[in-house]
Amino acid sequence: MRFALILSLLIAAPLGLARAAEGDLLDVRDSQDAPVKIIFDTDIGGDIDDAFALALIHRFADQGYCEFLGVTMTNDTPAAGRFVAAENAVYGRPDIPIGIPQKEKAKRSTDSYPTATLAQKNEDGSFEYPVPEGYKPEEPVALLRRLLASAEDDSIVIVQVGFSTNLAALLDSPGDSVSPMTGKELAARKVRLVSVMGGAFALESSAEPYRTHKEWNIIGDVPAAQKLAREWPSPIVYSGYEVGDRIKMSPVNLKRDYRSRKAKFLRDAFAHWAEKNAPKEGLNHRRPTWDLTSVFFVLRPEDGRGYYALSEPGAVDFSDDGVTLFTPTERGTRRAFIVDELARARVGEAFVNLCSEP
Repeated sequence: MRFALILSLLIAAPLGLARAAEGDLLDVRDSQDAPVKIIFDTDIGGDIDDAFALALIHRFADQGYCEFLGVTMTNDTPAAGRFVAAENAVYGRPDIPIGIPQKEKAKRSTDSYPTATLAQKNEDGSFEYPVPEGYKPEEPVALLRRLLASAEDDSIVIVQVGFSTNLAALLDSPGDSVSPMTGKELAARKVRLVSVMGGAFALESSAEPYRTHKEWNIIGDVPAAQKLAREWPSPIVYSGYEVGDRIKMSPVNLKRDYRSRKAKFLRDAFAHWAEKNAPKEGLNHRRPTWDLTSVFFVLRPEDGRGYYALSEPGAVDFSDDGVTLFTPTERGTRRAFIVDELARARVGEAFVNLCSEP
């Protein structure tokens, strides 16, 4: 399905909820068997859901659902970049390029679990999860420009599960030796959709308590979130705080089913995260799945699955203190995911199956 058709669906969809089960309203594939080209933008290193979201992309790539092009980060902690490189290697893709910001441009420096995970050793003293030889991170905007410039038109899906810093900076980037196009021109020509974990939309009555929540990925860089929402030229779909907050990771699954090397990597990282952030619960902590949802929904679009609904089209903005503002408009190119109680159970079970399998 080409960009024009997606855009027409975003513009022409009737007001109210448009369930994915009633039509592939968010099908970003060219055909049923065509892999989606994915760039993952993340603030990995603080919360643990980024690590699981990265694993989901690898699992979908293993199954032929996506082609994983690169990772850009807003966390400048060196250990976080090495952690991403090690996770990519664990999943058999050690050469995926990684972009890390220069320290003076970074929005957060967090290391909640990367260093501890990478420090684990085997009985022979070797590192259990080594960083690939030759690992050398790039600057995020330069990497984004390179990946977009070399891509076919209307072919890229960007999954952003951290601050909007990198994509906002991309919009401001001028033409260069990689491409004469500005960042905004590259985004308009090359990017089919951006799937953002951010904000709090609370568009269903049961989500009302979330309505004024100031979500972490927005307040971490409000000007960038505003710029992305206002100026990004292609469609954006948001998974708000209220979506992942009500789909929890399974403690039983974590403790019993994460046995392969790939799954153990995630369990070990979770254990190190919990040691700092949920020490009384450990692996029993039911962590929300915020970042996983933004990956999962765009790579599971098929009719009949019933994983999510889409809001009516509209415009999205954020107040200066980080509150989400959604204005329905028939010709809007911004929408939000809505997940009911039954769908939350289905999505949670899918996460169990995908993350714990080798």
